[in-house]
Amino acid sequence: MATTLDTLEPALSVRQVLGLERVLAGEPEVVAGASQLDRPVRWVHVAEAADVGVMLTGGEMVLTTGVLLAGDEGAQAEYIQSLHRAEASAVVLGLGRAFPAPPDVMRRAAERCGLPMVVLHRPFPFAELTEEVQSRLVRRKFAAVSLSEAVRTALTGLITGGAPLQSLLDEVATHSACPVVVTNLAHRVLATAGERSAVDDVLRDWERIARQAGGSEGDGWIRAELGGRGERWGEIMLCGHRGDTATGRLLADRAAEALVLHRMLGGSAHTWEEQSAQSLLTDLVSGVVPARHLLPRARAAGLPVNRRTFVPMVVRDGDAVQLDRMLRLLGLSGLVAELADGATAVLLSLPRDQDADALAAHFASRLRTESGALKAVVAAAGPRTVWDDVPAGLREAQHVADAVADSTAALDLPAVVRLKDVHLRGLIRLLRDDPQVQSFAERELDGLLCAADEDLLAVLRTYLATGRNKSRTAQLHHVSRPALYRRLEAIEGRLGVDLDDFEQAASVHIALLAHDAQQG
Repeated sequence: MATTLDTLEPALSVRQVLGLERVLAGEPEVVAGASQLDRPVRWVHVAEAADVGVMLTGGEMVLTTGVLLAGDEGAQAEYIQSLHRAEASAVVLGLGRAFPAPPDVMRRAAERCGLPMVVLHRPFPFAELTEEVQSRLVRRKFAAVSLSEAVRTALTGLITGGAPLQSLLDEVATHSACPVVVTNLAHRVLATAGERSAVDDVLRDWERIARQAGGSEGDGWIRAELGGRGERWGEIMLCGHRGDTATGRLLADRAAEALVLHRMLGGSAHTWEEQSAQSLLTDLVSGVVPARHLLPRARAAGLPVNRRTFVPMVVRDGDAVQLDRMLRLLGLSGLVAELADGATAVLLSLPRDQDADALAAHFASRLRTESGALKAVVAAAGPRTVWDDVPAGLREAQHVADAVADSTAALDLPAVVRLKDVHLRGLIRLLRDDPQVQSFAERELDGLLCAADEDLLAVLRTYLATGRNKSRTAQLHHVSRPALYRRLEAIEGRLGVDLDDFEQAASVHIALLAHDAQQG
């Protein structure tokens, strides 16, 4: 259940109160409980009654001159014990006529129960201190309420506008000024936000953090559960929040409320795992982020990375959910993510003593026979044993998958298609972005590259793909052989080539493959 603002009232610590200018003028000295100075001060209470403990509700800093305690050591000890039982944050004793020096009985009793005890060596108007602290607490309370409403309004606006999870987390990170991490119940990282270098520092140490995930909060590590209707399915964590703990808890709770609402409106928690894998694999494929910088994210997402063999694959006509289910069924570690144009990336992570090629082939065969994906094409790059080589492997697998999609001989390919299986078409796919290849294609096909010549370009494409079989080409284009001859003559005239010459026909064929690859 979310914590309310009443229980999240921002407080000053005893240490912060003692550092106020007005307090310093009284020459404060901590004589007991020095290790407890980070206790929160919820309120300041001036009291001389010996039984003041019954008036407290916890978290108060009690100011006294001790005038009713002088000369009675038993009352002095009981006074400290009553403050301890009432969970007071500290006691401040003004030295004067009642106590010209710190009383040993009170000091020893405070030290035993861990209650901070402070004495003021100079006369000090208690009213000034209460006014200063109370005004600061009220301002902090107002600031906390304003922050809560600002965060709720911003996150609600993002949700109603259909913003993705990442936008919500970016907003939370902006308000908290620290890394934000969302995990599932296994403490696998699903999403992060915040300054990239700070997030990377957190993820590098994530295994230790995850082991301590059930521990108490401290040093700005603030958690809030994600769930509802009796079901808990994740956690959001503010990592190293520098503000006070109460404000951090408020932020975490507001973020958790928004994420639960986002999940209810946008799908199941599993989709967040898919988004996490998609973000990681997309960054790997694009090469925009160096692979070594993505290693902490991969490890935190649960992908084994130490002493592993990686098999980058791209599957066409395969469903991401089916692929992920097949990985689990076969007991294989890996990530699955949908890419553009109906392709799905799969990154296997295998122990180095296992046969990577055999396991990839087994995965592809089981996918086709047991998931109903008979038309799925599994393209793969060679196994990689170095993480930095994974992006190039994923791009190679994507090129192979694209080449197979354009091929007329896909049914004759093996279960796992590699670059060597797509021959010239695969090479052209790899080289399609090379400026020299682009220039070559433009130069060779210059006479046909206009909208009016699309029919001639289509005839040329079929003629070369069928091995220059004129009968088959005429049949596929539903024209007579004389009509086809006239079109071929027009093509040769436009290009200035003799298609009966093998070398010239091969040059045009390569240029056409490059042109088609460049057109996507």
